[in-house]
Amino acid sequence: MKRIWIAVFMAGSFLLGAAGTYVVTGFFEKEESRLQEAQQTGDTESGKKADFTDLEKVERAFQLIMTSYVEKVEEEILIEGAIQGMLAVLDDPYSVYMDKEMSSQFNESLDSTFEGIGAEVSMIDGKVIIVAPFKNSPAEKAGIKPNDQILSIDGESVEGLNLYEATKRIRGNMGTIVTLEIRRDGLSQPQNLEIKRDEIPQITVHHDIKKHAGKNIGYLQITSFSEGTAREFKDALAKMEKKRIAGLIIDVRGNPGGLLPSVEEIITQLVTKEKPYVQIEKRDGEKIRFYSHLKKGKKYPIVVLIDKGSASASEILAGALREVEGYTLIGETTFGKGTVQQAVPMGDGSDLKLTVFKWLTPDGNWIHKKGIKPDIPVEQPAVFKTNLIQIEKTLEREMNNDQVKNAQIILDALGYEPGRQDGYFSADTETALIAFQNQHGLVPTGKIDKKTASALEKAAREEIQKEEKDLQLQAALRYLTR
Repeated sequence: MKRIWIAVFMAGSFLLGAAGTYVVTGFFEKEESRLQEAQQTGDTESGKKADFTDLEKVERAFQLIMTSYVEKVEEEILIEGAIQGMLAVLDDPYSVYMDKEMSSQFNESLDSTFEGIGAEVSMIDGKVIIVAPFKNSPAEKAGIKPNDQILSIDGESVEGLNLYEATKRIRGNMGTIVTLEIRRDGLSQPQNLEIKRDEIPQITVHHDIKKHAGKNIGYLQITSFSEGTAREFKDALAKMEKKRIAGLIIDVRGNPGGLLPSVEEIITQLVTKEKPYVQIEKRDGEKIRFYSHLKKGKKYPIVVLIDKGSASASEILAGALREVEGYTLIGETTFGKGTVQQAVPMGDGSDLKLTVFKWLTPDGNWIHKKGIKPDIPVEQPAVFKTNLIQIEKTLEREMNNDQVKNAQIILDALGYEPGRQDGYFSADTETALIAFQNQHGLVPTGKIDKKTASALEKAAREEIQKEEKDLQLQAALRYLTR
């Protein structure tokens, strides 16, 4: 059966990030058959045929170009161009055409591992946007962050490219380097980030027992929803429940989505059958509701950690847990992706992926382009939003730019008191920098060269990894042990 993709950023995911999301149910099997029949018969709606008088115009234009255009044009290029043109007028970044090569690469990302930079991307208002880098991926290590806009790839602008063309340029063999020029809110100038491509393993669940206020709190981080995620989740939860956890934190921050069966299996372990855990709305307004068979929920409270990198399948999970069981969401508003795509084979190895449904939360809310707001909003410290310090020339007293500002934020988070965090390289900043250099075995020049920049970035990463600095996690622990 061909897959139905729901609530995930398919347009670029097959090259950079998680797999798409699909459903295996009788309803969707019927919808697939209906779409394929429409493809073969020309039905545009139930009982209605396409107007072939109008289609003759397309055929006439095709023949004119093939026979009379000043230069020879390949037939296949014209046909694919026509398909792309029809999709373009939909103004929907998630309805896309994949040729044989693109379709093959898309399916590769469903494997347990794949090669790339490890980030999920989408096309928003004609811009190539990072949804989220994967945990411990080359993209994350290079400094890629959610909502970064990709301006160019290896020096070539992405303007005029569709998302598949852009992601095709980013993908490459393991060990090779790709340079992305990115624009980020808060930075006055774009940054160039070099990323070394690598094999991206699909280990999607990480678990731990957190001790807080004398209680055992289970912690499950889900980085994406792949084919093995539900099994990993079930095994990890069972291990923690044997230790009698008093509460559970499910962390889907930076999780860009994935396969719907995985999130469905997880949801149906946690929510009862009283309400649907998700709804699908067809073009005529008909709603199809999906229910769990669970009679009793968990005896302990659950908190879900979310942020702007939580998208699609992560939003389905968060919406279900809050609206069915009343569990609490902590963090930041999610990305907002509420449409459903289905890939229909075109008969030659290519696929047409078309938005065919909306998905709604249990209470019927459509979160598309709005996201899901947390019950308890918590922002992370400024150091979590710092950028790589790009050194074109040594930074020193009296300079004023984003790179200095970034260094000041890091110095302040490390306790070196730079005096200000507005990008002006003051005497206090120089003093703080000298103290940092002395404690890190660097020549105490009070200036920022490449070695000092690298040391500051390393120190920032280590600071972010400290559990006590994660204000959203700490808020969840306090909530569950109050």
